[in-house]
Amino acid sequence: MSRSRRSAVPEPTVRGRGRDRHGRGIRSSATGPFLPPLRTRIDLFDMTIASTIEYLRGVWPEELGKSVFEVASGPPSVIPGIGVERWMVTPETNRVVFYRLPIQRLSRLHENDEIHQRMMIETCVFRGVAELLGKDPWDLAPDRFRHF
Repeated sequence: MSRSRRSAVPEPTVRGRGRDRHGRGIRSSATGPFLPPLRTRIDLFDMTIASTIEYLRGVWPEELGKSVFEVASGPPSVIPGIGVERWMVTPETNRVVFYRLPIQRLSRLHENDEIHQRMMIETCVFRGVAELLGKDPWDLAPDRFRHF
């Protein structure tokens, strides 16, 4: 059996020293320091909900002044005969909860791009607020859709 002639134990190498291989410098982040952070589906959903509610509060300030709007990932249960809710309205507390996953994943869009996703989210917000106010969704903002 052969033995190594080294008598001293070699020192362990230190990993993660910045990965400066071949004199090229240390690696940077994937987006770089000068690029904006990447937008995710959750960010798009939250921004669309917030901007639509802000618009509706400008149109109906007295009715929606004390209303509470929340976003949750999904409903706590499936309703037999109806299925999965997209939103839940509680008129006693003036509260509407929008469920992100059912709105994003169970909506059948003929084109799955950002514009159509945004329109689907806005439609759900208009329908949820209309249910809270007891109005038709088309009556909430008649001037907004006049050009269609």
